[in-house]
Amino acid sequence: MTSARRSAGDLLREWRQRRRFSQLALALKAGISQRHLSFLESGRSAPSRAMLLRLADHLDVPLEARNALLLAAGFAPLFPQHDLGDAELTAARETIDRILSGHAPHPALAVDRHWTLLSANAAIAVLTDGVAGHLLTGAVNVLRLGLHPEGLAPRIMNFAEWRAHLLRRLARDVALSADPVLAALLKELESYPAPTQADMSPNPEPPEPAVAVPLIITSPLGPLTFLSTTTMFGTATDVTLAGIAIESFFPANRQTADAMATLAGSVEDAPFGPRG
Repeated sequence: MTSARRSAGDLLREWRQRRRFSQLALALKAGISQRHLSFLESGRSAPSRAMLLRLADHLDVPLEARNALLLAAGFAPLFPQHDLGDAELTAARETIDRILSGHAPHPALAVDRHWTLLSANAAIAVLTDGVAGHLLTGAVNVLRLGLHPEGLAPRIMNFAEWRAHLLRRLARDVALSADPVLAALLKELESYPAPTQADMSPNPEPPEPAVAVPLIITSPLGPLTFLSTTTMFGTATDVTLAGIAIESFFPANRQTADAMATLAGSVEDAPFGPRG
């Protein structure tokens, strides 16, 4: 029986091509000869552990893929991968909880590298109001929640703009990570109903450029307009921690800030607790 396992050279070549580096360009960055890099990719030379890590660093290879690269070359994985509920990630988990609770009365949530919801504060109920129950059970995917026709999509007043923003962001994640789960998610989200001409602005003139793409949703107190930020652990060396992102929504105007202060009194506990 033959093995389908990829060689370290194959993986190096794949990541180099994905990052659009020529052999010469990568060799110069890594301080080695193009000939040596060619030998590493072809398997004529066996890479050292240090060389693999140096090349992976220059190629910005995700931590999980770096482990796969090391394994393919016969080395032990370097980067640990714990569940969020493990003791090793206690400090990180407490940091996430502090950020989420401190962002009240505005929505904030934490997701993993596949956009699966890990935790959220109570204000997230403002975004999930009216969402179909099947989208809120089991492993909740935040992007599916936002773009599914039974999710938040019907309440998004600038749906065409927001949908395009999320799909671009996910496509960039796919390109950077080569993650098949994200690629499948992108294909699924692209299959959802796209905005019709009736949803588009009748004004033929292009809109004035905004400082950021807002999320504008309907609510019992009128339109709510948010700007979002993404927070990550910039020095993470754990695979799980490196993939966690905290999405925080800030009111973009006084009306939204006042409405959220009022709506905060109608939500009590966060609908989603920490998920390990």
